[in-house]
Amino acid sequence: MCLHAACVTDWDLWWHLRTGDWILAHGTVPRADSFSRAIAGKPWADYTWLFELLVDKLFLRFGLMGLVLYTVGMVLTISCALFHLVRRLQSDFTLVVLLSFAASFSMQHLYMPRPWLFTILFFVLVVDIVMQARRTGKIRELFWLPVIFAIWPNVHIQFVAGLVVLALALVEAILARRGIDLPTCVAPGWMLGALTASLLATCANPYGWHIYRTVYELATAPGGMDKITELFAIPFRSLPDWCVLLFAMGATAALGKAGRLLPFETALLTFAAYFSFRSQRDVWVLVVVAVAIVASSLPGRERARIRVPRSAAPLVLLASLLMLVGGFRVLHADNRVLAHLLEQQMPVKAVEAVKERGYAGPLYNDYNWGGYLMWSLRMPVNIDGRGSLYGDQAIDTSSSTWGAGPDWDSDPQLRSANMVIGPAMMPLSQVLRMESNWQLAYEDKVAAVFIRKARVPARK
Repeated sequence: MCLHAACVTDWDLWWHLRTGDWILAHGTVPRADSFSRAIAGKPWADYTWLFELLVDKLFLRFGLMGLVLYTVGMVLTISCALFHLVRRLQSDFTLVVLLSFAASFSMQHLYMPRPWLFTILFFVLVVDIVMQARRTGKIRELFWLPVIFAIWPNVHIQFVAGLVVLALALVEAILARRGIDLPTCVAPGWMLGALTASLLATCANPYGWHIYRTVYELATAPGGMDKITELFAIPFRSLPDWCVLLFAMGATAALGKAGRLLPFETALLTFAAYFSFRSQRDVWVLVVVAVAIVASSLPGRERARIRVPRSAAPLVLLASLLMLVGGFRVLHADNRVLAHLLEQQMPVKAVEAVKERGYAGPLYNDYNWGGYLMWSLRMPVNIDGRGSLYGDQAIDTSSSTWGAGPDWDSDPQLRSANMVIGPAMMPLSQVLRMESNWQLAYEDKVAAVFIRKARVPARK
């Protein structure tokens, strides 16, 4: 799936790459914004810095293919983790395979070079560890939790979802200790220790405990939920969307048929449903929780258990690698093809023209292309994909200006700009063609570049 839909045109990817370049150049993480002229100097906690270093290194080494390799590698790892989670809860090999595939398929729209792939992986691991500790009473795997939470806040901010799982398991263990008949074998002391150690481990990041200030700001900010497409609710326009709903219904039915009180599973499913139905970007929470509940409740056939001998493991690994290499060749996933795909959706040629002709800023751009222009031009932009940093008002103003709405020319960022780069078919691009103080300097099927006539530099 990843190779067939190799993604290098994601809007957010490019500001991550630009930040990775900055970190490599300065040897530290940014604490204030230096990439946007609109919010220059504003405090900024870059909670994805480790992800940015990783993808930047892959890009520098392998080009655009490095971004595909990151996605493929992470999705393969997530799929293995999902299989491991389901296999330990369900003995029937057929059901294990079907549930694992259905869970992976339900999340396919998230398979792009984003830091949330780390969050999905770590969340699967946390749910797996907690479910096994509750089921068996063995606490050895709990010692891995602080390690996971020491890495998680450095790649993505949604580590809080993992802490919710631990908190709910602790409440269940306390209730069980007080005499309530609950299906948990882990002592509350061990769960309290795991939660405390994990909380302390989350402070192992460049911003220390202040990372929770960022968590609070993101959680309480109005945030662009009705402005940024990936934050919209699930549209139910594709089969994976309906698979998410089926998982939710299946998990709810399983809890209803349990015949006993299951507060941990019920509370976790409620949290997951709210989190995921609120935003399609977060369906992974519901999918992982639901597949664990369904796998543990379905009656499996013990005779359907399949055990692969250890001697066969190298052969399985070799066959998988050959299939992967074959996939790259059959689907023609290489830098040349990816570069052509990038040119069709990003202002690649427009950026080349700007560099060749020496046009200077200040730059005015649209929301989607801000990250790419920040990375490719090495020039401050007026807005980019870091929506929470700009706020709703800036996003609304940019959207209204590019839509050529009323008073579009009163946008202070546009009035102070010397150059405008945006999609050729946007309303603002059409309006600027007729403005006497703007000149169309470059245009192709994707992008248009406008510069102020009074500030046009002599061409070389």
